[in-house]
Amino acid sequence: MENREKTWTWEGFPITYQNCGEEGAAVVLIHGFGASWRHWRKNLPILGQTNRCYALDLIGFGNSAKPQPGTKINYTFETWGKLVTDFCEQVVGTPAFLVGNSIGSIVAMQSAIAAPDLVLGVAALNCSLRLLHERKRDQIPWYRSYGASFVQQLLGNPTIGKLFFQQIARPKTVRNILLQAYQRPEAVTDELIDIILKPAQDPGAAAVFCAFTRYSSGPLPEDLLPQLPCKAILLWGTKDPWEPLELGRQLANFDTVERFIELEGLGHCPQDEAPEIVNPILQQWLNPANIVPN
Repeated sequence: MENREKTWTWEGFPITYQNCGEEGAAVVLIHGFGASWRHWRKNLPILGQTNRCYALDLIGFGNSAKPQPGTKINYTFETWGKLVTDFCEQVVGTPAFLVGNSIGSIVAMQSAIAAPDLVLGVAALNCSLRLLHERKRDQIPWYRSYGASFVQQLLGNPTIGKLFFQQIARPKTVRNILLQAYQRPEAVTDELIDIILKPAQDPGAAAVFCAFTRYSSGPLPEDLLPQLPCKAILLWGTKDPWEPLELGRQLANFDTVERFIELEGLGHCPQDEAPEIVNPILQQWLNPANIVPN
């Protein structure tokens, strides 16, 4: 895999991506909130052994453009879904399997529904349940609902939002957040913290963070799964502190879900925490008729 990132222009904005592999079905990897294509750095070269594998930075994240919210871009799942389907059409050049982590899972589902002819299947890793969505506020304790609403209102003030973001975008804070999300502390490396923090220094990063933190509408996974034009598999780290396993299991009841795979003892980002477990599962899903490398 080349070290140099590649750039594709989408709607006038530079979008960063990387790819590996020249044979087999195409697969596009979609990161979660605050991450980038590099969150798949342990998966891209392995999946590239058997498939044409791509990973991109969604607009607003990584090294992709971060335009001011509400000008030419709204940071919604519809926006990111269109970006991914256009990427499949213009860069990949063929239909592709989509693999998402956290909110990237929602983006993958949205993409499949928007462009059925371009998506072969969806794999969702610890899919975001969007528990602070406006339609779910009555399902959580009142103090959490009130607290979330209060924070969202505060972040509507650009000055307060920027200060809040600056407090979060620090090595010690990011490390503590990751140590909560990951169950294997040895996976929270300086490299990972740098991957998260570097894009946070870009102009516009704070505005994107605030815009998405205040975004409590749009689709839920339970809205999208019944509409999928393809089959899905769900992978779930059983120790995810943010997306509870028991709620994730409920998503397996939809007819479009082919398999629900519990990843024992793993957290919110299993592809990075335990690639030796996740990669073979994805390779078998992508190439069911073939014996794939270990």
